[in-house]
Amino acid sequence: MATVVPTSEEDAALTVVRFASELAWADAGPEVAEPQVSRLCMEAEEFIVMGKWLELASLMITSAELIFSKVSEKDIESIFTIICNLVTKTANPDEAMEIVKVVTAKILQQPNEKPVVRLKILINLYNLLETPYCQFYVYMKTLNLAVDGKVTEFIIPSFKKIDHFLKDWKIGIPEQRELFLAISNILKENKSMSKDALKFLTSYLATFLGEDAQVLSEAKEEAAHAIVEFVRAPDIFQCDLLDLPAVAQLEKDAKYGLLYELLKIFVTQRLDAYLEYHAANSTLLKTYGLVHEECIAKMKLMSLVDLSSDPSGTIPYELIRDTLRINDDEVELWVVRAITAKLIDCKLDQMNQVVVVSHPTERVFGQHQWQALRTKLATWRGNVANVISTIQANKITEDGAQAAQGLVAR
Repeated sequence: MATVVPTSEEDAALTVVRFASELAWADAGPEVAEPQVSRLCMEAEEFIVMGKWLELASLMITSAELIFSKVSEKDIESIFTIICNLVTKTANPDEAMEIVKVVTAKILQQPNEKPVVRLKILINLYNLLETPYCQFYVYMKTLNLAVDGKVTEFIIPSFKKIDHFLKDWKIGIPEQRELFLAISNILKENKSMSKDALKFLTSYLATFLGEDAQVLSEAKEEAAHAIVEFVRAPDIFQCDLLDLPAVAQLEKDAKYGLLYELLKIFVTQRLDAYLEYHAANSTLLKTYGLVHEECIAKMKLMSLVDLSSDPSGTIPYELIRDTLRINDDEVELWVVRAITAKLIDCKLDQMNQVVVVSHPTERVFGQHQWQALRTKLATWRGNVANVISTIQANKITEDGAQAAQGLVAR
């Protein structure tokens, strides 16, 4: 026999069950509907009394899916808020996870029907969770829904907080790979965010550090895609792809070896090397959707950056002209383009026909560059510490002198 909850006010979960079941059986007529509604409500009451929150969630979610096409969006959110709140009822993390799976599975069944509302429900569910892995699980489902429901614009702003999320979630390498790749795939659909897409794709490839050849092979296609995206991007001139084992494995690969060679040219060589490559592999470039004229423009800027690294700190106009294969009257134009792109910090000495470089830019930012940066930061911190110590010492001396003057005055 069912136990009725002895309360003067009906439990919110029971109200949802009653409301949803009445909608579900409305077309069957009172004689059929009333017994069914009563049965479902009695089951819900038993689950509430016995604390069977997973069973209650399963019961509620089965009928709740029907409300998407029959009630307002505001009511949908309210109803699912009550359902999602069941994760806070249980003290068992495993049961909470099972409730999460039940709710998310139902929400993702019809992603094209009111996708924004479904997205809000998942975000609300995420905010109710305390278990880090549960949060990660719901976030990934949110990404899936955003893609399938074509509402990625609502989830993209959260990508700025990924570093913070990762600290909270404490997820393993496989989960990180899944996350970075999913984000990269979402961003690459937005042409204005290609730089961020490549950043997350690089993060994905970086998770393969220390892996054996068999595991590395899983990343071949994405490594090739990263190379193509770097070469294609008109505003990305620095990368550390060459340092990544997931990319390095392509060097001797039958399918992607030539693509790796192209990356090496763009990262470490000059325009003449690219032109030789193109002469032998023009069909390959077209296969990957790379436009020769755009590649030339990028390689001219990359070559100019390479010239700026000369220890002398000056670049003759003539050398720029010959390296970039341009006319004399185009030299200053390309230097200005490099300055505008913040690739080099320099001044034009038109009188002496040279470019005076104030600060060269590294084409590759790998382990060596990171170590050099750490050394500079350590030196800077030491200098700051010395300045602070000197200021404190002078302050102590000054305070002591002022105290002595006060004693003499008395």
